[in-house]
Amino acid sequence: MGTFHDDKGELHGITVVVDLKDTRVFVGRCDTVLPEGVVLLDADMHDESEPTPNGDVLSKADYLINARKFGVWKKYERIVVPTDAVASVERLGAS
Repeated sequence: MGTFHDDKGELHGITVVVDLKDTRVFVGRCDTVLPEGVVLLDADMHDESEPTPNGDVLSKADYLINARKFGVWKKYERIVVPTDAVASVERLGAS
């Protein structure tokens, strides 16, 4: 049946979107939500203020459409996104 981690929270093991108050958004597997931040594993970060390698500017919304369709490329094996920077956390498939 698998291992349960009741102490890790309801989003543990779920791919989530961590939208920041600025131009960035993270997508990754949620490990834990702590007072100091959201711990993500195998995460990607997109900054809508920076052009993509082909020169396009991709909004957060468009990035998330692509992430839902195709997944993401891991940039961070483990990252803690500080609580004070977070606007929202939701399941990737929620919107």
